[in-house]
Amino acid sequence: MTAPSWDLSIAFQSLDDPKLANTIISIEERILHFAADDINVNVDGLQQAIIEKESISVQLATVGSYGNCIASVDASNSQAKALVNQVTKLASDLSQAFSPYLDAIVNAPTECFEQVLSLNDELEAQRFLLEEERKLVTTRLSVKEEQLLSAMSVDGKNAWGRLYDNITGSMKVTLQLPNGIEETIGLSQAASILYGSDTLRREPAWRAIQLAMKQNQESFSAILNALAGWRLTEYQKRSAANKLHFLEPSLHGSRIEQQTLDSMISVAKKNRAVGQKAGRLMAKMFGTEQLTPWDQQASMPPLVGEASNYSFDEAIDIIKDAFAGVSQEMADFVDLMVKNGWIDAAPQETKRLGAYCTKFADTRTPLVFMTWGNSMSDVLTLAHELGHAFHNWVMRDMPLCKTKYPMTLAETASIFAENVVRDALLAKAKTKEDKIEMLWEELSSALALTINIPVRYEFEKAFYEQRATKELGPTQLSDLMSQTWSEWYCDAMSEPDPMFWASKLHFSIPEVSFYNYPYLFGYLFSIGVYAQREAKGESFYQDYVSLLRDTGSMRAEEVVQKHLQMDLTEETFWQQSLDRVSQQIDEFERLVS
Repeated sequence: MTAPSWDLSIAFQSLDDPKLANTIISIEERILHFAADDINVNVDGLQQAIIEKESISVQLATVGSYGNCIASVDASNSQAKALVNQVTKLASDLSQAFSPYLDAIVNAPTECFEQVLSLNDELEAQRFLLEEERKLVTTRLSVKEEQLLSAMSVDGKNAWGRLYDNITGSMKVTLQLPNGIEETIGLSQAASILYGSDTLRREPAWRAIQLAMKQNQESFSAILNALAGWRLTEYQKRSAANKLHFLEPSLHGSRIEQQTLDSMISVAKKNRAVGQKAGRLMAKMFGTEQLTPWDQQASMPPLVGEASNYSFDEAIDIIKDAFAGVSQEMADFVDLMVKNGWIDAAPQETKRLGAYCTKFADTRTPLVFMTWGNSMSDVLTLAHELGHAFHNWVMRDMPLCKTKYPMTLAETASIFAENVVRDALLAKAKTKEDKIEMLWEELSSALALTINIPVRYEFEKAFYEQRATKELGPTQLSDLMSQTWSEWYCDAMSEPDPMFWASKLHFSIPEVSFYNYPYLFGYLFSIGVYAQREAKGESFYQDYVSLLRDTGSMRAEEVVQKHLQMDLTEETFWQQSLDRVSQQIDEFERLVS
């Protein structure tokens, strides 16, 4: 088996499929009808509006996922990009049509709100999301203003994100190889080299990406400034009753309290030495005193012979075997993903950066996207995304509105899946060298999640603080990134990654800001969940599935209290997970000393 490409026919046969055209026409007509109706905000009118909006949203999400899947594989596909733009516009239209009803819901007295949800199970399922909306009542603008903001975002805020995707999806980079040969490849292909074992091409790939980002730095700087400026202006307009801090929308979307975030970052900062130690030990394996930016995500250099490479089918076998150790249902799910063609991993020049999991809302079909590069890091990335897919799969029988979990809890299943694979391989390791290779992945994760993620968070936080009074040019953004980088990596890294603000697509996602700390949250939370596997034995799997099914209808603190009986706002929770990470790093040090 070579790295596969998607089969998206469960949704539509092609971009020219009449079914796709008819679905879009249906969505347009339903939204027009919705918007044209006389606004009826009594109990009956609100009930009908909630049900109709949910039904349209399912259709719209399915079309949007289809267009985005094709555009992700081929960023030059103008028809797919046009479809994505059309869906963005229709989503705005739907939001505007529903705005008067949402305004009535968030402002309704408790008795009226309860009446609205009492009609049937379909409406009761909406309770959690609508209660979360009601918490934002003091920051809501008037209906007309909310509609205007939604309409303007299509060619405003969201357009900047599309620009980033279009630029990076079409970028080529040229590697200057040691033998004097030049190699020109797509940006996503160059990025995948950084995860592999190719020692001759890694530094050239990193420097080629740096150069390409620098050549486009004015555009990337404009994107970051525009997105932050838009959000800060919106938050200012929403601050009539109480000043809205730029972190509050992220905290609300992540369904965590400020105290939870503060405790987690505080523990991470106090334990920086753990991640830094991981970096220094990794550098030692490369024969350097300090880790280099191009080596921090790389496969471990071979102790004997050549570095290990993994084909896609070998990776699937590894993941299936590891998942079976938790439950055969998890292993069978991997087979289902492969058999149905729901994974796209084939390298292509026009592929976008990154890896992700999405789904078709109508059929609840999970889909995984990545670029295969034959490294152990790729094996774990595949496991990570299959973890996301499994999370979606175990919720497929639930109302769609109860499956909308936040980013913080979204990373639970994905990082849990990584831990399962790493531990399974570690348990099978027959030699010290095998154990070292698997513990290397623990070091790599520790460095990425306890050091690199806080770098992203603190950089973005400082950027927003400064952006409130001025725009930051490319040089200022690079200086800020280098400064933050040095504060967290210290002497563990030979040099900063000054263009990381441009090369990391998470900073340029228009839908959500602070697309960073949820990864640290998920990493440490999943370690806490994973720690229960041995203690609970056979009962663990069902408890784990129950936890995943709660993630769409509870706040993070509630999920942890219910399933782990711990308090996220206390540093104790985060410290115990970091202590487990530290033990793994110490074990690696012992084996290589």
